[in-house]
Amino acid sequence: MNLKEIKELINLMNENNLNELEIEREGGKIRIKKSPSGKFEAIAEERGAEGMIQTVKLDQDKVLKKPDVPEKNLVEIKTPMVGTFYRTASPDSAPYVEIGQTIEVGQIVCIVEAMKLMNEIKSEVRGKLVEVLVETADPVEYGQVLFMVEAV
Repeated sequence: MNLKEIKELINLMNENNLNELEIEREGGKIRIKKSPSGKFEAIAEERGAEGMIQTVKLDQDKVLKKPDVPEKNLVEIKTPMVGTFYRTASPDSAPYVEIGQTIEVGQIVCIVEAMKLMNEIKSEVRGKLVEVLVETADPVEYGQVLFMVEAV
């Protein structure tokens, strides 16, 4: 389970006023607890290749830490629709954009499939791509942030 998924689980807990959540998946499980003071603690157990169990304890400060990028120049690229996110035009092609790459206004950055239609999402800002917040084939919602760009 990656950090993004843990953040989503914490948001889910906040939205539904949950104090504890435990999820088991193939290969591991995660338990998230909310203390009376409102801080979160996550304990993740994952099975390695040899069947060994690795336990990782994360506190709220580590999980909810923001990227070390100056926030004043960061611009979000959001999806204008609900659908399925794709970084590439086809499974065997290269991603439209890579982290560290300078993107231009009007440049295609991804595709969002909605009702069997492939909709090209274009950048409305010029700058350096800093972060990709969605994995290929993930479902996305209207207004969800897909990319973070350091505007130039």
